[in-house]
Amino acid sequence: MKIGITGSSGSLGRALLKRISINKIFRFKGRLENKKEITEWIKKNSFDGVIHLAAIVPVTIVNNDKKKAFNVNYIGTKNLIDSIKKHSKKKIWFFYSSTSHVYKVGNTKKKEMEKTNASTYYGKTKELSEKYILRNKKHLSTCVGRIFSYTSKTQKNYYLIPNLINKLKIKKKNIFFKNLNHYRDFLSIEDITSAIEILLKKKATGIYNICSGKKIHLAHLVEAINKNYKKNLKFNSNSKSTSLIGDNRKLKKIGWISKNTNYLKYIENYTK
Repeated sequence: MKIGITGSSGSLGRALLKRISINKIFRFKGRLENKKEITEWIKKNSFDGVIHLAAIVPVTIVNNDKKKAFNVNYIGTKNLIDSIKKHSKKKIWFFYSSTSHVYKVGNTKKKEMEKTNASTYYGKTKELSEKYILRNKKHLSTCVGRIFSYTSKTQKNYYLIPNLINKLKIKKKNIFFKNLNHYRDFLSIEDITSAIEILLKKKATGIYNICSGKKIHLAHLVEAINKNYKKNLKFNSNSKSTSLIGDNRKLKKIGWISKNTNYLKYIENYTK
């Protein structure tokens, strides 16, 4: 197959390229906001599939420049879909990398058929993109992967786990943390790439949660990382607790299996 990919220079893109065994992979190296660059890329290549990973992701970065995030995450996705509709001569498989942020936080596991209600502005840009993609599914074989929390050693410091690690590295014995009274669903980047790989191989369509289905308290995550730093931890637990956990049964039905079932142990070893 001939596959186009956006966001190949990001943490997930690089990990995915190491995993998938397809000879013809074409990276988009332009700007999603530039419709001309997108159109030239689509017209030049007769793709069998496109994996769309590119986006501005960190919530703090998104909130600092919402206009730019909207232009990249939504308008960029719209440009890509519009160019495929106009210039692709066949119905291609299209994977869209979405997020758990399209869901409203709550105590129940999030299922794919649940009505979206974005919990962050980043999630809103992804929610809008999902809706536009799904409105055009007659032109595409569409697969939306709602990815929950993960980390990578190549992530920047403004992502959660690199930020926590940097805080533990400072030359203080007592470390104070706040706003960690939350439950989240973590899985390894290897599990995410294996999920995308199986979705690609099966040409799966529809919406899939890419998640562990298990909840981890963020304070317990810090404690697992701290086994490598031996600091005295103090937590402010006064903030209201929230939960964002996914239901992954749909993904498991097509053959996906998590290789790292104990994420706390995984992150302890991963951060050594």
